[in-house]
Order: sequence, then C-alpha cells, then structure tokens
Amino acid sequence: MSPQLKLIALDADDLAVISTHVQDARVQVSDIIWRQGEKRLVVGMSRLDWEQTLEGEAEPRRLVSALRFDRVLACKARNIDLAAPETVMDLVGIEFHPRDGREAEPGGSALLLFAEGGAVRLDVECLECELTDLGDDTLGTGPEIEGEL
Repeated sequence: MSPQLKLIALDADDLAVISTHVQDARVQVSDIIWRQGEKRLVVGMSRLDWEQTLEGEAEPRRLVSALRFDRVLACKARNIDLAAPETVMDLVGIEFHPRDGREAEPGGSALLLFAEGGAVRLDVECLECELTDLGDDTLGTGPEIEGEL
C-alpha cells in the first residue's frame, strides 16, 4: 500500500502535480464547502490512488481526500446544481490562470473542471492549495460500482 499523500501547491507547477493526483476524483456537491469568512474552499473527494495503480496493483483503490484552497477572494460555480447536494461529479482537473496573464503576480484564478461542463472558479490573492489523504474509501464508492457517476 502506498503512503498517504499530503501535497502543497504555491504556484502553477505545484498545482499541476495536485491536479494529476485528483484526476477522475468523485466529488459530491454537498462536499464542496465555501467558507467565505475564512477565505477558504474545502472539497471532499474520493480519488483514485494513481501511485498504487502505476505500481501495477491488480485492484485500483480509492482514497478519501480533502482539497483545500486558502486566500480565496471569490468562489463561483457554473453548471453545478447546488439544489441537488447528492449529485456526484467527476473532477477532470485543476488549472491556474495568473491575473491578467502576468506570471510574476501571485494572484489569479484556480479552475476546478468537472465532466459534463461543471466548473468552480476561485479568485485567489495568491495560490495556496493543499491535498491531504484521509484514508481508504471504505464506503463503497470505488470503481467497482457500475452505472454510477
């Protein structure tokens, strides 16, 4: 079993590494938590353990993980039905776009992109993101369930 990850992103290159680890993660709408007063967004997810998969393990496993963004000035969602909190979406990846295209500035927008066109845009003072694994997904939301998102 591979060790649990704890990754921190402070720039676009770091965020690209986190994006790779959360590709194909399952996110329930109710697990996207915007804490405006704290300038924080937390996303709970069930992500594939890509390291284990690349090591050739026969059975891919999922891990319960938390993705956190700090110093968030604004949070906007598109094509995500907030009135349907039980909806499960597949996270395609995360992108970072510096403000006004200026690489030297720490601020910009982080985009969480979901299958079927859903997206969450975070306007950030500067990029501060953390991915932390919390343990094995023992609730049965792994890839062995057919016909579910």
